Order: sequence, then C-alpha cells, then structure tokens
Amino acid sequence: MQVVMAGFALGLSLIVAIGAQNAFVLRQGLTGRHVFAVCALCALSDAVLIAAGVAGFGALSAALPGLETAMRWLGAGFLLWYGARTLRAAWRGGESLRAGPEAGSLRAALMTCLALTWLNPHVYLDTVVLLGAVSAQYDNRVGFALGAMSASLMFFFALGYGARALAPVFARPAAWRGLDLGIGLVMWAIAAKLLLE
Repeated sequence: MQVVMAGFALGLSLIVAIGAQNAFVLRQGLTGRHVFAVCALCALSDAVLIAAGVAGFGALSAALPGLETAMRWLGAGFLLWYGARTLRAAWRGGESLRAGPEAGSLRAALMTCLALTWLNPHVYLDTVVLLGAVSAQYDNRVGFALGAMSASLMFFFALGYGARALAPVFARPAAWRGLDLGIGLVMWAIAAKLLLE
C-alpha cells in the first residue's frame, strides 16, 4: 500500500499543475459539456503513458544498470526546476486560466482533448520519463503505476465534475497562488527524497 500511495502522491502532484489540458477539462466542467467523455479520455491517455513509462523504464534499466541512477538525478533536477517555476508563479501571482474556446460537439471536445494531451511534450516528461524513473526504485512497480493511474483518474473526474463548485474559489488569484505554492513544495520534497536515496 505504501508503494501505491507513493505513486498516487507523485502522480497527483504532477497532474495538478495548471496547464492547457487541465484548463480545458475545467472549462468543459464549468459549461457541463461532454464532461464524462473528456475526463475518461484524459485518464485513459495518462494510464497508457504511465504504463509505458513504468514498463519501458524497468526493462531499459535492467539492460543498462547505470540508467536508474542517472534518471534519478535527472528526475530530481527536473523536479527542482519545476518546483522553482511553480513557486515563482505563486510569488508573482496573476496566473490566469487559458483554455481557448469551449468545444461544442463531442467530436470537437475529444479531438481537442487528444491534442492537448498527446501533443504536449511535458506529458512525456511527467508520465513516461519521471514516473518511469521514480518507479524503478520500487520492487512493486505495478503498484506504483496503479497508484499514479488512480491519481489521474480521480483528479480528472474531480476537476471535471467539481468545476462548478470550484469556480468561485478559483476566481480569486490567491487560490491559484496557494495551489502553485503547494505544488512547488511537493515537487521539491520529492526531489530531495530522490537525491537522498
């Protein structure tokens, strides 16, 4: 269970970051259009990427023994940078949610969702490289992957269906600053754990 929770925590901290995909899911939730389909597609896409990262990285690290250490250091470096970026955003404030126009038809919503997910280079860094690298330190990689997949599933559906309840909260810039502050601190804590092991 500890491994599942580690995967859940890291997966959630990576997925919560404000970005175009999350902004689109939030917008769809606020308008109440195609919420289930959009959330399901986001979670399914993440599950495929997480599985590829955990499975592929495990096989590759078995073939190249020093790869795990190198990726741990690279992952920690990325987390330190990502944490600094979100902490800077929290310090500056004024972040706004930009998702573009809402998608009208189901097909348009799903195509937009696919583009925001699969054409985003950060999704590969987060799910395939970073989660794959961190999963290598656990004997139970499947549990780690299931934890990360569960975080993604929970987050997207909570964001999509909870959007109307969150709208008044995130209308205030201070809420975005608090979210960025929390994300930045979590990223740095995970980086420290990677560097100290």
